[in-house]
Amino acid sequence: MNLQAFGDMPQHANGLEAIRDAGYDGVQFTQPLDHAGKDEALNLGLGVCGSGRVNTPAETAPLAKEAHEAGLECLTLHVGWGTENDDKAYALIDSVLEASAKYSIRLYPETHRATILQDPWRTVHFLLRFPELELNGDFSHWYTGTEMVYGGFENKLEFMRPALDRIGFLHGRIGNPGSMQIDIGDGSVEGRPYVTHFRALWTESFFGFLVRRPLFDPFCFTPELLGPEFYYARTFGGREESDRWEQSRVLVHIAGECFHEARQRWESLNHLSDISAPVG
Repeated sequence: MNLQAFGDMPQHANGLEAIRDAGYDGVQFTQPLDHAGKDEALNLGLGVCGSGRVNTPAETAPLAKEAHEAGLECLTLHVGWGTENDDKAYALIDSVLEASAKYSIRLYPETHRATILQDPWRTVHFLLRFPELELNGDFSHWYTGTEMVYGGFENKLEFMRPALDRIGFLHGRIGNPGSMQIDIGDGSVEGRPYVTHFRALWTESFFGFLVRRPLFDPFCFTPELLGPEFYYARTFGGREESDRWEQSRVLVHIAGECFHEARQRWESLNHLSDISAPVG
């Protein structure tokens, strides 16, 4: 059991080589799938996964079929727009589970704004009905979007535990209560309580994964730092506040520490020695 870091494509020449040479295990592509880029990644020995959106149940199976035929390891999904009533949301979730089984590909609906999983309360209640569902955790959407510290972070963490127990993929981004994506410097927690909070979210997600799938699949962690054109990266005086490539490496380092902590806890509870692969 180990942690695999998947990179976003850098926007410069030789981006895939840069990802490989930086020590990443793979790359995540968005839809529509860049087949030439995907083939190049495979030729370089990189793993490949994808990301897409489904707005209606009828859209899910074709997306899963394409991903399976393209050889993608899994897909993260934005599912619905967040305005669906429970029956429509249930139909969307059913379509995800059915397409995943039919095409033998893991599909991970994402904890993302403007989707059916845009808030912890609704997500936890969906999991009561669909306990087999696994999620892609992008907790910046919840941390900032629902102001998770308001009312006590520890209280929210405990309420979210059923969701944290079902995370199968993570998008790495750290925000604070007012901004979804910020510069965290070297990743130290001093003066940055939100880094402590995200470390807790990631560690609990890794631990839940190890409990569900001990000694089997690697866990995919993808730092996802978006540019100012998407209103994610902050700009001051016309310049981005940080180097997103370097910040991605800080996020991967933090994720590795969190995974190691979760793995040690899991091994201790199961009275195991270190029988696993090293953390990637």
